[in-house]
Amino acid sequence: MKFFKKIFSLVFLIILIVITFIGYKGYKMYKEAINKTSINEKINEIKKQENYTTLDNISKDIINAVIAVEDHRFYEHKGIDLISTTKALFTNLKQKELVTGGSSITQQLAKNMYFSQEKQFSRKFAEIFIVSYLEENLTKDEILELYLNTIYYGNGYYGIGNASLGYFNKTPNELTISEASIIAGLPNAPSAYSLTEHKDLAIKRQKQVLEAMAKYKYIKEKDIDSILKED
Repeated sequence: MKFFKKIFSLVFLIILIVITFIGYKGYKMYKEAINKTSINEKINEIKKQENYTTLDNISKDIINAVIAVEDHRFYEHKGIDLISTTKALFTNLKQKELVTGGSSITQQLAKNMYFSQEKQFSRKFAEIFIVSYLEENLTKDEILELYLNTIYYGNGYYGIGNASLGYFNKTPNELTISEASIIAGLPNAPSAYSLTEHKDLAIKRQKQVLEAMAKYKYIKEKDIDSILKED
């Protein structure tokens, strides 16, 4: 029994050292990022971008679709969804690499604001410091608005305003629920779900978005097929 206790203690110590090291690297990454451009400066830069769209000018269907498929507990957690994060952690440990992030909308916004798309454990720690600031200083609606205006929707379109105009020649508040559910599914894998090159996959992804919306009571399940048949 003593032998197993010693092994457990050693393993725990090694894990603690690794987490501390990665956490320190993440903190350095965070400090380097905000020393170049503060968070408030970065937010102002985003708001000055062409076709930046405020939340009250974005279709409620877009908002509901994004929350349903990306982070259905967005208005409940404090920036990090511990349930999704724990599931992602076990998946990553099983695969022995960072294959899924389990990231909340706030975490994705932090990444979009400062960090590359490269999957690094240290970057996840760096995000936490940005997330903490955003959640303490902005409302949930402000965070969601910034997220929708920074996410990549494929075909060179960054932000919901550019994506809506580019794909449907409409402003974000003019989108139908069918169009909204298509756009909401694109950020998961913009190249794979490209409307110009892989429309069949985009439609499959759209169905997943609609199923998520039905699951979280934004629409009725019986309406999914009719929405999919819309032009």
